[in-house]
Amino acid sequence: MTRRKSSALVLFDIDGTLLRRAGPHHRDALADAVRAVTGLDTTTDHIPVHGMLDTDILARMLCDAGESGAFVERHLPAIMQRAQAIYVRRCPDLRTKTCPGVRRVLYGLKRRGVPVGLVTGNLKRIGWKKMERSGLRPYFRFGAFAGAAPDRAALAREAIQHAREQRWIDRDARISLIGDAPSDILAARANGIQAIGVYTGISTREELAALEPDLLLEDLRGLTIGMLI
Repeated sequence: MTRRKSSALVLFDIDGTLLRRAGPHHRDALADAVRAVTGLDTTTDHIPVHGMLDTDILARMLCDAGESGAFVERHLPAIMQRAQAIYVRRCPDLRTKTCPGVRRVLYGLKRRGVPVGLVTGNLKRIGWKKMERSGLRPYFRFGAFAGAAPDRAALAREAIQHAREQRWIDRDARISLIGDAPSDILAARANGIQAIGVYTGISTREELAALEPDLLLEDLRGLTIGMLI
């Protein structure tokens, strides 16, 4: 049976958009992976991680520890692999950490057969583990994660291309990217798709409003399915 193409595609960021107050486990996994692979004691405390890709965070941690670009390039793959393994073992129950309105929106999209994906700075296994432990995994068909592209705009581009190649969406499908960081809005703008900002994360309403997203919401309780399809 051939699946009918959808007239919409909705892409979500994870941290601050789908989940919040998920604990220190993610940051700790990055630092512990650096230590396990290189012996270096590093931290994310001084890094503005909001909206950053895990790969960039790890590179910054190593550079701030005085290491060279060549050192980063040599060790980053092993660190990424170790960080994911650590997080998968430690990830807590996240079912109570979903942002307001998330489950209602995802359920509504699923009922209408709209493909839903992730565009996130999380490494792949970390992102999917968060979805699994929050109970949101069944809603997501696919994802674009840190390590697959150099920045968030390129990740969004890959996600859109994948949905088209899989013939999940019409050529003129309405595509939206929902996120809580300036980088999410900029990524949507770079791809010519609908930018939806929610200030459920660290960024303030004023910071997001300055980038003029198509929609700016306090949280996803203010989002209707009609705004997406």
